Amino acid sequence: MQRLCKHITASAAIAPLVVFRVFFGGIMAASIIRFAARGWIADLYIEPAFYFTYYGFGWVQPLGAVGMYVLFAVMGVAALAIMLGLYYRAATVVFFLTFTYVELIDVTNYLNHYYFVSIISFLLIWVPANRHFALDVVRKPHWNVDTVPAWTINVFKLQLGIVYVFAGLAKLNPDWLFEAMPLKLWLPAQAHLPVLGPLLAYPLTAYAFSWAGALYDLTVVFFLLYHRTRPLAYVAVVAFHVCTALLFPIGMFPYIMIGCTLIFFSPAFHQKTIAALRRFGRRIVPKRASATPAPSAAWTMHPWAGRLMAGLLVLHFALQVLVPLRFALYPGDLFWTEQGYRFSWRVMLMEKAGYTVFHVHDPETDRSWEVANYEYLTPNQEKMMATQPDLMLQFAHFLEQHYREQGLPDVAITAESYVTLNGRRSRPFIDPTVDLTTVRPGFAHKTWILPFRENAHSDALDHP
Repeated sequence: MQRLCKHITASAAIAPLVVFRVFFGGIMAASIIRFAARGWIADLYIEPAFYFTYYGFGWVQPLGAVGMYVLFAVMGVAALAIMLGLYYRAATVVFFLTFTYVELIDVTNYLNHYYFVSIISFLLIWVPANRHFALDVVRKPHWNVDTVPAWTINVFKLQLGIVYVFAGLAKLNPDWLFEAMPLKLWLPAQAHLPVLGPLLAYPLTAYAFSWAGALYDLTVVFFLLYHRTRPLAYVAVVAFHVCTALLFPIGMFPYIMIGCTLIFFSPAFHQKTIAALRRFGRRIVPKRASATPAPSAAWTMHPWAGRLMAGLLVLHFALQVLVPLRFALYPGDLFWTEQGYRFSWRVMLMEKAGYTVFHVHDPETDRSWEVANYEYLTPNQEKMMATQPDLMLQFAHFLEQHYREQGLPDVAITAESYVTLNGRRSRPFIDPTVDLTTVRPGFAHKTWILPFRENAHSDALDHP
C-alpha cells in the first residue's frame, strides 16, 4: 500500500507530463492537416449516403459539408492549443468531444489508434499539463509549478501498459503463433522492398515476426519501467513501430506510440527536452513569451476533488480492463463472430474478407430481388460490412426503412454471406433463412451467425 500511495500521491517533476502534452498536441495537429490534405473529410464524412453508427449512438450524424470542415478546423485549433498549453482545459475538452464525435459517425472507420486518441485526450482533461512551459503560464505566471502528484503522470503509463499487454495477450492464439497468420499472407506482398524484401517471402520470417511481436507486446512495458533496461526497450519500441509503419498502412499509430512511450523516461530526460524546445522557441517567438516564470508551490487538488478524481480513474481503468474481456461472454470463435472484438486492442490479428448479397421479398406481390450494395455504400463500407454481422443487421434495417418509404411496408430481408478467415476457404457466415428485419440490434449473442468449423472441407456448412 505504501508503494501504491507513492505512485499516486507522491510529488513528481512535471516535465514528463509537459513533454507528453507538447508531443500529443503536435502530432494530433499534424494528423488533422494530413487527414484534410488527403481529402478524407469528404470521402468519409460527406460523400457517403449512409453511415454505420454504434449501438446507442444513432443520433451522431455528419454535420454536412460546411459543418464537417468547420468541425475539423475547430479540432485542429484545439490540438494546436493543447501543444502550446493555451486555454488548455477548454482545448482538451473541445478536442476530446470533436474527435470522439467524428469517431462515432461511422463504425467502418474504426481504428484502434482513434480509440487510443480519444482515451488519451480524455485523460489529459484532468491533469495540469499546462502548469509549466505553456502559454497559460505566460498569461498567469503564478500557475507555474515544478511538481505535480505522481498519478498525473502514471495514469498515462498505466494506459499504455494496458494497450501493450492486451495486444500481447490477443496474440496468444493458434493462428498467430502456430500458423503465423495473417503475417504469412501479408509479408510476401512486401517482398519488393529493398534489402529486407526478399526475406519477407520466407514462411520462417512470418513465424519470427509473429513470435517476436507477441513477446514485444507482453514485455516491453516492464522493461520501460526499469531504468537500466529502459534505453534498450525504447530502441525496441522505435524499431517495432517503424517496421510496422513501413510494412503496413496503419496511419499515424506507430508514431503516436513512439512519442507517447517517452513518458517512461526520467524527469531529467524530459527537462533536457523542454530546455531544447525552449531554445527553439526563443528563435521564433518574442523573448517575453518564452520566458520562464519562477515556479510556485506544487499543484494540488481540493480533497473533495481528489476523491472525485480517484473514483473517476478507478471507473475508467476498470472499464479499460473489463471491456477487452467482454468477448468471454459470447460463444463461438471471436475472430469469426467479432462479438466483443472492437475496443480490445486486437491490432492486425486477422485477414478477413467476405461477400454478402441481400435478398428482399415483398409478400404482397410475391416479388423478390437482390440489393446492389454499391448503390448505398462506399467500397470501404461494403468491404467492412461484409465481415461484421452487426453491420449487416444495421444495413438490413436501413434497407427496410428505405423500402418502407417507397411504399413497401412489410418486406423481408435475408442475406447470403460468405467469409474467408486467415487464408481458409470461404464458407457461409450467417443463416440465409433469417429475416433480418425481425432481429433487434443490441449486445446479445447473435444466434444467426453460423458456427465456425475449423475442419470444414468444403465451401458449404450444414445449418445447426
